[in-house]
Amino acid sequence: MARGARAPAVQQAFVLHQYDWSESSLILDLFTREQGRLAVVAKGAKRPYSQLRAVLLPFQRIQVTLSKPAKSTDGNPAEVVTLRAAEWAGGSTLPAGAALFSGYYLNELLLKLLARQDAHPLLFDAYAQTLPQLHANEDAQSQAALRAFELRLLVETGLLPDLSVVTLTQAPLQLARSYGLSAEAGIQPLSIEAGGLDGSTWIHLQAALLHGSMAALQQACAPVLPQLKSALRGLLHYHLGGKPLRTRQVMLDVQKLLD
Repeated sequence: MARGARAPAVQQAFVLHQYDWSESSLILDLFTREQGRLAVVAKGAKRPYSQLRAVLLPFQRIQVTLSKPAKSTDGNPAEVVTLRAAEWAGGSTLPAGAALFSGYYLNELLLKLLARQDAHPLLFDAYAQTLPQLHANEDAQSQAALRAFELRLLVETGLLPDLSVVTLTQAPLQLARSYGLSAEAGIQPLSIEAGGLDGSTWIHLQAALLHGSMAALQQACAPVLPQLKSALRGLLHYHLGGKPLRTRQVMLDVQKLLD
């Protein structure tokens, strides 16, 4: 939805994060299908008898009704709007174990890479489809779901080059040759010793992205999970300004305690 366009009365949303605003209220960072990321005031949500307490939880799909944005001092709509109502819209419950960390990892990526009030309905749908694929034992299906979501997020934010051509020359990839994904140079040829993925794999990933199906994209990711994780981690790290994600650091700290 373009900025300034009229928002629908009821919107699909997920809670990405919440902050204390007062003794009884919260500021929510919502990811909505219709308007993208929004800052929303949930008045009275912290009160013991508030019906919102059981609804405004992470990873739960909800339907929200928002007030019309007030005018700021410069005459433009204010960034923060007020939550008028919210109800559960079905779907997954709070994940457990490694799946919980993975869910918060997705939320942190969205918070850091998406601008406010910039709709990404395909990414919203991808997020909703990815959450049920995250398992407590961090199995191969969970890893494929994470890699597929990272690819979709990078495409939607304009940060992923065409994976079927050499970025600097736009030459088609050779099926059997090895290529790497660089944050600054995009897809580029690599020597055999340097690793990377063969051209046919990158082309397959690009085709799955164009197809639009998260299931197809997860299937394309599944055979090359370690190599793809390394490539995408480098690209994300670059576009995050080199700053480590809090969820990744917490996961590492927990693993150290368990070892």
